[in-house]
Amino acid sequence: MTTSLAPFACDPTQSRGRLHPEPPANARSDFQRDRDRIIHCNAFRRLKYKTQVFVYHEGEHYRTRLTHSLEVSQVARAISRMLGLNEDLAEALALAHDLGHTPFGHAGEFALQDCLAEYDGFDHNAQSLRIVTKLERRYAEFDGLNLTWETLEGLVKHNGPLVGRPDSKPLPKAIVEYSEGQDLELHTYASAEAQVAALADDIAYNAHDIEDGLRAGLFGIPDLLDLPLVGPIFRGVMAQYPHIDEHRLIYESFRRIITAMVDDLVAETGRRIAEYRPQSAAEVRHLGRPLVAFSDEIVEHDRALKAFLFPNMYRHYRVNRMTSKAKRVVKDLFHLFVNEPNLLPHDWQKPCDGPRGRKTARQVADYIAGMTDRFALDEHTRLFDPSVKP
Repeated sequence: MTTSLAPFACDPTQSRGRLHPEPPANARSDFQRDRDRIIHCNAFRRLKYKTQVFVYHEGEHYRTRLTHSLEVSQVARAISRMLGLNEDLAEALALAHDLGHTPFGHAGEFALQDCLAEYDGFDHNAQSLRIVTKLERRYAEFDGLNLTWETLEGLVKHNGPLVGRPDSKPLPKAIVEYSEGQDLELHTYASAEAQVAALADDIAYNAHDIEDGLRAGLFGIPDLLDLPLVGPIFRGVMAQYPHIDEHRLIYESFRRIITAMVDDLVAETGRRIAEYRPQSAAEVRHLGRPLVAFSDEIVEHDRALKAFLFPNMYRHYRVNRMTSKAKRVVKDLFHLFVNEPNLLPHDWQKPCDGPRGRKTARQVADYIAGMTDRFALDEHTRLFDPSVKP
């Protein structure tokens, strides 16, 4: 097991610092401080009642954004330790990666994207940046959490460069505006730690979405047995333990699936490290391709898994019904608030520029995006049910 930092890891003593300079902490590195600020912020606590696929009241054991973020951070720390990367930075990025998600998972995000199409659009990564640089208001001298450059860079670019690629999309306004004041080098890859956090996210949600789908009865174990990677592991557990109960079978199988994906990622990344021999974090950013990656075989297995989940889970009629309701709730709230901003709480009204104004739309988007599933449903009831007190 690696205990010292690799030469291409992000060293907190060499951090590019914070937008607002602060004296160093006595007992914590800069990346440890970032992690702690993320854990203590309001947006992180609200992830408890923001869902992945199922609305919060569907059941107590389904994943929420909070439990998912904790699972991603555990995987990211383990991988970083094996590769000699900075565990604290990878953990901070894993914990922060979902801060900008709306209530009701991707259904809420798609609804806000539709609502804001005529304004400045909506993007959950850009919303995460807004939260940690503007919307969290806890400190006397600045808005946001004043995180290090490396954490902000990883938050924005964990999936790769945002400009200069054939598939580059128009940049969200929040990212453009922030980068004008502190250049996040949007044309380069992020650090190896950010790349680890992104793939740890893939590992966690692939395995756990299947587990949640089985729990919900959207499909059964026999439906998984012909899938690559997943099927052979389930068959192997059943052969080794022929009398195992279904609950233990599922848990044991997914423990092995996660292990297999982690081992593959570490092996493929090790191969790339040996090939490219990066000697600094800067070299990782300018490599021109990811340093941290799965093998081609696991990439194909991942595609097959997603191809199974799309019709059998994400587009299952029961999930479609939840998605439809969630979108209606979000759109109802948006259109009401943007046309009648005087219905917003007083502090949220102050920056508005009147009905249907651009500033009003952004305020409403920030207000709704910050809601939990439960609060959004309650707010909708208060505003649209005449029998309930507002």
